[in-house]
Amino acid sequence: MKEHNITKNSAGQRVDKYLSKALPSLPPSLMHKYFRLKRIKLNGKRCEPSTKLCENDVLQLYINDEFFDAPNTENAYTRVSDVIDIVYEDDNILLVNKPVGMVVHEDESGKDDTLINRIKAHLYHTGQWDPLDSPFAPSLCNRIDRNTQGIVIAAKTAEALRILNEKIKEREIDKYYLCLVHGTPKASKGVLKNFLRRDTTEKRVYIDRDRSRGALTAETQYNVIASKGGLSLLRCRLLTGRTHQIRAQLAEAGHPLVGDTKYGTAAMNKGLPYKHQALCSYKLIFAFKTDAGILNYLNGKSFEVENIDFKDWFLKNY
Repeated sequence: MKEHNITKNSAGQRVDKYLSKALPSLPPSLMHKYFRLKRIKLNGKRCEPSTKLCENDVLQLYINDEFFDAPNTENAYTRVSDVIDIVYEDDNILLVNKPVGMVVHEDESGKDDTLINRIKAHLYHTGQWDPLDSPFAPSLCNRIDRNTQGIVIAAKTAEALRILNEKIKEREIDKYYLCLVHGTPKASKGVLKNFLRRDTTEKRVYIDRDRSRGALTAETQYNVIASKGGLSLLRCRLLTGRTHQIRAQLAEAGHPLVGDTKYGTAAMNKGLPYKHQALCSYKLIFAFKTDAGILNYLNGKSFEVENIDFKDWFLKNY
């Protein structure tokens, strides 16, 4: 007999869902047979597959040892590096500086080397997370494009994930970007506001003048930091969070990002050292307006990425 002590991360789940993650080699048909034979008990009593777990519950499992000993080696995090650029870390969250060229989740390429898998590898190797002990898997709260550098938020606990998702939805986390663009905006600061329509087939967005065809409002606040040699370094703050928002809006305004051939042109970027958009999610501010529970201590804190290749190149060479 083995016991599983239920933690806060596991609370709220059905017993059968918990066991399917904790014992992946246990066939569902055999699991349900064990329920009928009372070989799965909760706090010493018979339970049903649909019974919800609570924190501090004890699950007693009268199950063959082979199902406990069989390792689950199919997880992608076991096949990737655990090297990540940590901006900030505590017991609840992890802020990581994603490099250019890395996807945040698995995509159609099927590659295992994603940001979330590296984060899982880091937490597993440092003893902060074990999938057999905690059915909750570390999760990303935001995402950025493959060829955009910058801060991505990961939640280590189910409660932190719930809170952060709510705060992002309510726009209580401010996100700032740096970008290098062609030309110089006429106004040194302002707000770009229009409607974006997403085309999933082309994997890009289009600017619309109204909300027709499912277009969504997009707002970006910007100010010019420096301009020289036909290029400008801009700081942008997202007032909405739409796909390719900054890239599409600045291109529509006549200032496509350096290196961005999706919304700009190859001819514009000829002779420049960047083959991808010069864009970095460099700063994050937790600006909670309502209670954040266990994350209240983050309110007012600001985190930044210091090393931004295109910014350093521009300031040095222009």
